[in-house]
Amino acid sequence: QLQLVESGGGLVQPGGSLRLSCAASGFTLGYYAIGWFRQAPGLEREGVSCISSSDGTTYYADSVKGRFTISRDNAKNTVFLQMNNLKPEDTAVYSCAARRSTAAQDMCVSSWANYWGQGTQVTVSS
Repeated sequence: QLQLVESGGGLVQPGGSLRLSCAASGFTLGYYAIGWFRQAPGLEREGVSCISSSDGTTYYADSVKGRFTISRDNAKNTVFLQMNNLKPEDTAVYSCAARRSTAAQDMCVSSWANYWGQGTQVTVSS
């Protein structure tokens, strides 16, 4: 069964950090571009950060540049999102997704993917 499972979400104070993980089962993550998307209540889904499968090219939304870092460990079939200096406006459900044969920016801008995880809640509040 093809599956993506996110973990690492939670409650953190402004300025704090979290590291999200996206573990794949049933397929090889290395052949796919992987993206992290978020959706807050009442807002559209936003592509936060994506990483290509071919050369590791990354894309970041302007709102997270300099604070978030995406990385992948193909040996562990896992992708990570390190989130630093978190702000209340980062509060959302974060989901990872996988898409074959696409550039990182295309994936994040289109919000289209072959597979999606269930999501993990990130809440930034004092």
